[in-house]
Amino acid sequence: MRGIRQIFAGRARRGLAGVGALAMLTVVAACAGPASGAPAPGPVTGTVPNAAAANPNIDTGTSLGGRPAPDFRLVNQFGQPMSLSQFRGKVVLLAFTDSQCTTICPLTTAALLQARALLGKAGQQVQLLGVDANPKATAVTNVMAYSRVHAMVNQWDFLTGSLSQLKAVWKAYHIYVQIQAGQIDHTPALFVIDQRGREQMIYLTMSAYDSVGQQAQVLATEIAGLLPGHPKLASTRSLAAIAPIPPTQRFTAPTVGGGHVTLGPGRPRLVLFFASWLSETTDLAARLRMLNGYARTAAGSPALPQLVAIDETVTEPSPGAIRTFLAGIGQRLDYPVALDTTGRLADGYKVTNQPWLMLTSSTGKIVWTAGDTGAWPTLAALEAAARKAG
Repeated sequence: MRGIRQIFAGRARRGLAGVGALAMLTVVAACAGPASGAPAPGPVTGTVPNAAAANPNIDTGTSLGGRPAPDFRLVNQFGQPMSLSQFRGKVVLLAFTDSQCTTICPLTTAALLQARALLGKAGQQVQLLGVDANPKATAVTNVMAYSRVHAMVNQWDFLTGSLSQLKAVWKAYHIYVQIQAGQIDHTPALFVIDQRGREQMIYLTMSAYDSVGQQAQVLATEIAGLLPGHPKLASTRSLAAIAPIPPTQRFTAPTVGGGHVTLGPGRPRLVLFFASWLSETTDLAARLRMLNGYARTAAGSPALPQLVAIDETVTEPSPGAIRTFLAGIGQRLDYPVALDTTGRLADGYKVTNQPWLMLTSSTGKIVWTAGDTGAWPTLAALEAAARKAG
């Protein structure tokens, strides 16, 4: 799916047209406070904190007024029939997720898990559901593959069905799904449905890696207001906007296996952003091994920028996932793999897809990228681009 920064203000919002005019006003005004005459932001939690309302990288939600959530019947990643109504008595977090997404959906998935974790034992009263939003990948094997690489197999039910069945669900929830230039656009919507099967809130995931934890806190706070006893969250953090780390700023990041690498101005660099779960849709191991050829050539050529890979840790299924993956690729990498433990690097480097290759100049200017189209350059093309940038 393409970067939400490009489509959010247009297609993503148009996909919400069916939620009603007042709700739409609330979405549009989410960063500037409630629109005049719009419904309250939530049934129990009250006003949104000022810091969250002013943060452009989280969505504080739009009230849907408690109307009945449309029921549906699909199958999960095990091929088992499931319906929304069978989860009455639990709060349901319903996300529309592209089963082959490499952009926004992993952020949604991480926020779902973190939100439930923040509720502690009360999280047992929350059901996580996904509905496939990829019209080209609707098989049970597709939703299982996504669930497996994100360590979600036993954490949620990721539902799919025939294309006609999925289209009926998308229509019922006013989800925009479209194939554009071979890529999937869809409304990055997440619904909170209460124990009686009523739609309470809708949230749109933003393309911001460093705010995944903040979005999880917003979700958990809303859910806590629906649960008996209104349980306290296990931890809370500031919801103020987090400053990204751009390539014009020097920053020392830890690397896999120990050590550190310094990024930022001073010399040109070739930078790769990636995560282990990309193995679902690409031969990630082969691509990393291919970059060994570049790293060896660059080591003997001052004209070629040095290569640094950066694991997007905030979307990894576990802290040790990247180490396990690298240990299994069959070849030692000749370049460092740094850890973006907060997501601030990805946001500062304007990453909207993975894998994401870029060249930065000695002043920290981004001069070349390859990642938004899904194309992967040959080694010769990569070296040619790097020589020009260097």
